[in-house]
Amino acid sequence: MASPGQVAGVILAGGKASRMGGADKALLPLAGKPLLAHVIARLATQVSDIVISANGDLSRFASFGLPVIADSLAESAGPLAGLLAGLEWHAKNRPELSYVVSVPTDTPFFPSDLVARLVAAANRRPIVARSESGVHPVVGLWPVEMTQDLRKALNEGVRKVGAWAELQSAIEVAFPQGQVGGKPLDPFFNINRPEELAKAEALLKAS
Repeated sequence: MASPGQVAGVILAGGKASRMGGADKALLPLAGKPLLAHVIARLATQVSDIVISANGDLSRFASFGLPVIADSLAESAGPLAGLLAGLEWHAKNRPELSYVVSVPTDTPFFPSDLVARLVAAANRRPIVARSESGVHPVVGLWPVEMTQDLRKALNEGVRKVGAWAELQSAIEVAFPQGQVGGKPLDPFFNINRPEELAKAEALLKAS
């Protein structure tokens, strides 16, 4: 069985907040810090290292002090291409690691035991998170040995993380309802709209 020490993290930060005026979602302010900073802090205690997957001007993330990697595909292919970039980076730079865990930059309240619970189910197949609201394939544990298979799938036109997970017969791990600021909350609550950012702000103030 793998241990969290054999797991690296990739934060998928390539998306634009189209429902927030096209701003860079990772840099949106939440409780006085960029949204990305909250995700980094939550993930850092669970993995051996972290890289940020992004596109465009990568220097905008320089202040976070982490490697920032761009997609290796010529066209923008969404979070799945970002996952491939994270797997390829670790296959090259940290070949001793067995798994990469992915989280999106807009999910600041994911569980503090996320990686431990995903690793507990690891058996050389992808593991994805589930909550009461459904499956969250972008939150997953991915064997580094599947890197070439993922590149092949992307070259063949697969674009959605969920579709790739289904093709690989991914295992789902269920997570219970979380709590922030004394109120119940889906552990994979994500911020896509101004009202969701406001809700996250209020919950953090309450906590």
